[in-house]
Amino acid sequence: MTQVLTADAQATSRRPRSGGPVPGSARDRWSRRGPLLPALIFAIVVTQVPFLVTLYLSTQGWNALRPGERRFVGLDNYGTVLTDGRLRAALVNTVVLTASAVLLSVLLGLGLAILLDRKFPGRGIVRTLLITPFLVMPMAAALLWKHAIYNPAYGLVNGVLGGETDWVSQYPMTAVVAALVWQWTPFMMLIILAGLQAQSTETLEAARVDGAGPGQTFTRITLPHLRPYLELGALLGSIYLVQTFDAVFTITQGGPGTATTNLPYEIYLTTFRKFEYGEAAAAGVVVVIATMVVATFALRVLSGLFRMEESSR
Repeated sequence: MTQVLTADAQATSRRPRSGGPVPGSARDRWSRRGPLLPALIFAIVVTQVPFLVTLYLSTQGWNALRPGERRFVGLDNYGTVLTDGRLRAALVNTVVLTASAVLLSVLLGLGLAILLDRKFPGRGIVRTLLITPFLVMPMAAALLWKHAIYNPAYGLVNGVLGGETDWVSQYPMTAVVAALVWQWTPFMMLIILAGLQAQSTETLEAARVDGAGPGQTFTRITLPHLRPYLELGALLGSIYLVQTFDAVFTITQGGPGTATTNLPYEIYLTTFRKFEYGEAAAAGVVVVIATMVVATFALRVLSGLFRMEESSR
């Protein structure tokens, strides 16, 4: 009797209310998914439609200065992108600029993270000051470096070192990389500091009891523990820095010549100086594909980091 009453109660609980959708029916599924549709449509319109339009433009031979000569050229623009001397130089500059900025940012971030992992008076103030460069807008940071630090007449560098060296003209790539390192070191520092503070104190204490020195503890315990954090910082930094435009545009305008012209700035020149919309779209697609490859590695590293933290609990 009790079983019959229980079955009746379960059937009553599954029975839809008057006018309500039947659980598991198509109407019930759409009633739950419906509120998400505006966000999905907005995401598609904002992200996917422009990319599809860019793909279409990349197959067009379209120069705005010759409006009557627009035609379908297939993959010719991609061939131009991969064989053009200026674009190859921009690709090399992009790799040099990104790799230099990421490597130096990671090394400086590691040193500052080790410093902030120790207790000392005023640590909170020092940490706030070190994070500040990452909060400055990229264009404002580039203007600060160009006028307040690199200016040959009244810049900070010449004020300290003396002389009237034009750092932007004589060392253009170094000038851009220094500005990017100054801004991205706090980002690397925060990621590595999180890794240091997640390290097991029992393991470090056991190493000290076994007679390991500070150098052995760092190289054999701390550094292997920080490896996924270092990889994550390097990959996320690479994804953002490969798109650097503000610093190049503001500090060097891609020059002298093409000394600091990277792919985003070359795409800008192709679009708004040469008006070759088809070639610019093809170069943009190439950059997106390269960024997706780097992002795939970043997501794999991130997944491995989460799995490692879950297994350590």
